[in-house]
Amino acid sequence: MMMAPYRLSMALTLAALGAPLAAQDYGASYDAPPSDGAGPQLETETLDEVPSTTRSSSRVRSDITPYIEVDQVAFTGGNGQSDIVTYTTVAAGVDARISQQRVEAGISARYERLITYDDDLADSDYVTGLASGSVKLARGISVDAGGLAARTRVDGAGARPSNLVGNPANTSQIYSVYAGPTIGVQTNGVTIGAAYRAGYTRLEDDGIDSAVGLGGVLPFDESTSHSASATIGQQAGGVLPIGWAVGGGYQREDAGALDNRFENVYGRVDLTVPVSPTLAAVGGAGYEEIEISERDVQRDANGNVLTDDAGRLIVDRSSPRLLAYEQDGFIWDVGVLWRPSRRTSLEARVGQRYGSETFSGTFSWQPNQRSSLGVSVYDSVTGYGSLLRDRLAGLPTDFESFRNPLTGDVSSCAFGTATGVCFDDVLQSASGVAFRSRGITGSYSTDMAGWKAGLALGYNRRKFLTSDSGVQAAINGTTDQNYFANLFLSRDLDALSTLTANVYANYFDPGFAAGEVFALGANAGYNRSIWRGLDATAALGVDYYDSQAFNLNNDEFTASALLGLRYSF
Repeated sequence: MMMAPYRLSMALTLAALGAPLAAQDYGASYDAPPSDGAGPQLETETLDEVPSTTRSSSRVRSDITPYIEVDQVAFTGGNGQSDIVTYTTVAAGVDARISQQRVEAGISARYERLITYDDDLADSDYVTGLASGSVKLARGISVDAGGLAARTRVDGAGARPSNLVGNPANTSQIYSVYAGPTIGVQTNGVTIGAAYRAGYTRLEDDGIDSAVGLGGVLPFDESTSHSASATIGQQAGGVLPIGWAVGGGYQREDAGALDNRFENVYGRVDLTVPVSPTLAAVGGAGYEEIEISERDVQRDANGNVLTDDAGRLIVDRSSPRLLAYEQDGFIWDVGVLWRPSRRTSLEARVGQRYGSETFSGTFSWQPNQRSSLGVSVYDSVTGYGSLLRDRLAGLPTDFESFRNPLTGDVSSCAFGTATGVCFDDVLQSASGVAFRSRGITGSYSTDMAGWKAGLALGYNRRKFLTSDSGVQAAINGTTDQNYFANLFLSRDLDALSTLTANVYANYFDPGFAAGEVFALGANAGYNRSIWRGLDATAALGVDYYDSQAFNLNNDEFTASALLGLRYSF
């Protein structure tokens, strides 16, 4: 089992425990170097020996802050508007950080009601937030869970990740949750681990332009996913001079768009051969089988597809399953693992998988207790729901989530003490089919000298996998590409006031559409404590959005402003 692409530095830091990957991977798909816990490492450490920066603090602490908020927002230029449009939002939320001996959790949740005064806008409700938690049942046994609620782009014509003031077209609400146990125990120098994750993801129909959806990849609907893995291994210097690990796993996702099904089963052996005290050669081989299938849609007597009242295609559940992708056989990879210190790790691998060459790697560096840098190169075949579940599984409990001061939306990246997780490629386009995802992402976060900052850069390429005889045969093998950059800053100006700022740039090429999407923007917010939990907020933002997707030729510049009050209990 392998780490999820955006787990950045977390897995390599935990690898020092010597636990197999199944005990650390939180049910992620097999899509990164297996030595991230799957095989023995160069150093032998126990849990109590791991540096404090790689673990949650043992200090008992609970910070739970519920709040209510009222904001007045004005913008111009968005949604084809040339005049100034205003609306009011009423929100309630909670920010919490829990750190106890057996419970670690981070929560940032918000419900918002948008009240409009313009005929071109509609009243609406939004729920946004992130959550990650872990409960230790016994030594080496825990139950982990997480969740995401966000507004997402449905396809290339949507507005994500530009400033979502008002009601942008072709965006919708998405929810995703996961939970499951993790086991990692050591006996006589042998580490045994297992993990199971169950996930559920749903995209609401509201806001979807079905006519646009039919022009390319069908929008995602909902899915359930399951992932189970187990492994056993031993570090070098035990019975053998080399480290070894044997593991296997199974993963399945059932999605509702076309009754899509993704299944993956694998088994492999990994070896670690020390070359020096800080360098090792790593490699593994095994067998893997992947199968992706879908069903046809209902058609009339002339062969034309049928749709329901909402414009959705109607799945013909009596039709035979149509094979979209099948790959089975021998897999292998080799590489190097370099750990010059407990704060620095580098791993790079090359191998054969998915019927072609694969490249993967991770780099993590913690220069001090308050800063971390991570880079990940990844290659995986997965479904939309499984990918989002794996992203959530990599979210640390001590995450710092920046929100857009103008809309309250949770940012596309979250940063922890030792790791960062981004959702840009997932939220960019909610596709209803499986795909091969390859890319690179990097993040840096720091909390020093009064500044909190996070920087994330990345590139992702998805190749869609559909049946040649199904309704989406035309997009089989089509690729989309996404480039993104996000910068988040926060600083306490004094004991009563805080300044925050976000800057982003994004380029998205849908592949199957007629054009690209480019978004660029910045916003800043000022918060001032007035009296005993009552805060005032002022924010400004500018955003540029250019979409040629589906020949819509949208080109708009949006300026927005906010004044608000928040009361924290």
